[in-house]
Amino acid sequence: MARAVGVSRTLVSFAFRGTPGVSEETKRAILEAAKRLGYRPNAVAADLASKRSSAVGLYLLDLRNEVYVDIFSGVREALGQGRNRLILSVSHSTSGVDESSVGSLIEARVGIIIAATLVDTDPEIQELARSVALVNVARRVDGVDSVYSDDWGGARAATEHLLALGHTRIAHVTGPRNESHEVRWRAYEATMRHAGLAPRVIFADDYTQAAAEQAAVSLLRGPNRPSAVFAHNDELALGIREAAWKRGLTVPGDLSLVGYDNSRLSRLHGIDLTSVDLRALELGRAAGAAALERLANPEAPVVDRRLDSRLIVRSSTAPL
Repeated sequence: MARAVGVSRTLVSFAFRGTPGVSEETKRAILEAAKRLGYRPNAVAADLASKRSSAVGLYLLDLRNEVYVDIFSGVREALGQGRNRLILSVSHSTSGVDESSVGSLIEARVGIIIAATLVDTDPEIQELARSVALVNVARRVDGVDSVYSDDWGGARAATEHLLALGHTRIAHVTGPRNESHEVRWRAYEATMRHAGLAPRVIFADDYTQAAAEQAAVSLLRGPNRPSAVFAHNDELALGIREAAWKRGLTVPGDLSLVGYDNSRLSRLHGIDLTSVDLRALELGRAAGAAALERLANPEAPVVDRRLDSRLIVRSSTAPL
């Protein structure tokens, strides 16, 4: 490649990295020759030479949930067309710690991991952050770069919305009991108790539509069934909606329903789900920016960025 343009290998490297000092004419000649010859710079070799990894690892909990697709898109936007390679790893489990998926990124020698969403405990995440630079997405962990939305405020707004509509028998359906996902159901419980009402939390086996449908079978049976349900995420809300339909119940006529995430599915005509927007695309952008800042300055102060959540009211909720 260097021989084809008549310049040194170092100058070729500088041109691809965008290092100052390379004239626009020389840079253009190098890039045009690279395109003509099908040349691609060896990023791994460049990292080894600089003794510093530019690769960004992205861990996603579940690609079946569109929230994680939005986070991925936001991260990719933030990284742009720079020299930082993005290496993706997806968990094999949405209900437990998946060490192999995170471990694969460490084995790939990434410079930093953006993790959305680790189900490990806070001490486990803090221990991981001591071995590799880490940006934790969708949850705040002390001492670790964290980008997250206001889950407490979002869950409280969802519950208060149902209370304002006159509902008193309000249930909350969430996934397996886990420290990493307890904020929303804790906020629901606190809001119900503040209103003088008894909370009712149902723990499904997973955070999926199928798990919610199974959990809702007993919830929606009998005279004491709730008049409204607030679900941990839109996937769970859709599972509850399916279970209600199978029992001949209508939404919102017989059951008001609120989800969380404001996913694309929640906005579809015919579903029109009231949902809390956690702003997944913006979370991804903020996490990508935080990762680039950490790579550029490893000694910078810990990032702690919280985005406001917001309730989007649609037709799946109605007065009692």
